[in-house]
Amino acid sequence: MNSKHINTISFFTLYRFLLQCLENLDTNLRKLNSRLFVIRGQPADVFPRLFKLWKITHLTFEKDPEPYGRIRDLNITTMAQENGITVISRTSHTLYELEKIIEKNHGKSPLTYKQFQNILASVEPPPPPQPKITVEDVGNCYTPLSEDHDEKYGVPTLEELGFDTENLKPPVWIGGETEALARLERHLERKAWVASFGRPKMTPQSLLPSQTGLSPYLRFGCLSARLFYQELAELYRKIKKVNPPLSLHGQILWREFFYCAATNNPKFDHMVGNSMCVQIPWDVNPEALAKWTNGQTGFPWIDAIMTQLREEGWIHHVARHAVACFLTRGDLWISWEEGMKVFDELLLDADWSVNAGSWMWLSCSSFFQQFFHLYCPVRFGRKADPNGDYIRRYLPVLKNFPTRYIHEPWTAPEKVQLAAKCVIGKDYPMPMVNHQDVSHINLVRMKQVYQQLSYYRGANMCNTLTTHSSQHRDDDGHPKSVKRRAVDYPDDMEERR
Repeated sequence: MNSKHINTISFFTLYRFLLQCLENLDTNLRKLNSRLFVIRGQPADVFPRLFKLWKITHLTFEKDPEPYGRIRDLNITTMAQENGITVISRTSHTLYELEKIIEKNHGKSPLTYKQFQNILASVEPPPPPQPKITVEDVGNCYTPLSEDHDEKYGVPTLEELGFDTENLKPPVWIGGETEALARLERHLERKAWVASFGRPKMTPQSLLPSQTGLSPYLRFGCLSARLFYQELAELYRKIKKVNPPLSLHGQILWREFFYCAATNNPKFDHMVGNSMCVQIPWDVNPEALAKWTNGQTGFPWIDAIMTQLREEGWIHHVARHAVACFLTRGDLWISWEEGMKVFDELLLDADWSVNAGSWMWLSCSSFFQQFFHLYCPVRFGRKADPNGDYIRRYLPVLKNFPTRYIHEPWTAPEKVQLAAKCVIGKDYPMPMVNHQDVSHINLVRMKQVYQQLSYYRGANMCNTLTTHSSQHRDDDGHPKSVKRRAVDYPDDMEERR
């Protein structure tokens, strides 16, 4: 672990969760007469010393499917082998051996989810998870410890990493395998959902953290993707008496899809140099980016989402769609790369591959090209949070506004603002853009981008996108003359996260 470059403000929630995961792992290892050793420093510096100090003969680790991790692991493997050490690595972070999927697709990563599904249908199901290690398995084995073990190799504290821990609020998400398995059990108790495997109905309560949410635990390795896959399939067989369809695992397979798309593409998190990504001339606007990041756009629905993200490290998939669209093609016309970086700092479940892939998807830079599908930050917010309870929870400055004004408080008469003890433009910002105007401008920009693409096959779709004024939009801000179809967005690893 190297704490040199940690941003002590942005990464607090992330590192608190990580340290809880490590503490829980250490607790579970103690039950097996072992301990966790947390090594401080860079692998290239500490491994050669520890190889000799501990007389290492074998080095085992989980394969990292992402480009950076693959390079790191290759360097460590070479280093270990040069020291006469046997190296064993196994796949467990993903369901499948991604190399085999790519090989099945003629040596290339499948770039559409349909293509990915077709390949999965032609291969064996994922291997089962490894059984849990018990005290009986360990027998008389134990890990010898030095008296200064905790000082040298104990789990670091938040203070050691440079965080200010005064006046800490209780964490919304508790890290560790113990919590992950408890959540999995609660998740699987919802037999009605498993039996139908349909999309759950969206309610305002859905915007809040769920006690069955699993995505951060999959990201940090507290929960095995293969265990989740197997438990879900077994429960389905028990209820339905037949083998489950591939669609039962749709949410976790989206995760697998993005991992597969990214594994051989070190530029997956960039626009330039990324063959999968449409090259769009985004604006560079640090001031607007800062307002979006800090929840100061003047649109309560957007600002409440970004506040929840900063405070809790998680937001619902619908909220992710809303703020991603607002930052990129919907309103601010800022590159998806900037939003991805913010999510990488703040989201507990921001796998590198899934995070970058989702941002390309939602900005219409890859995987999805229906750029006329927009989210109005007022109308869509009103649909998701009709009474404004979510906004009041995360933006208490607006809590006294009547419901009719809570989603667009700048329209409230002055006397209403004074009664709410919140004057717009003083206590809470005015909207930073006129959504109707900028969204139309951005639609035209996206149309021009796609018309220039030699491979773009939707010319008829582009031609239907004529000039639309604000009165020609539906409740979500879509042009009424555009025929739309349902879109299956990439979702999260359990019930819509």
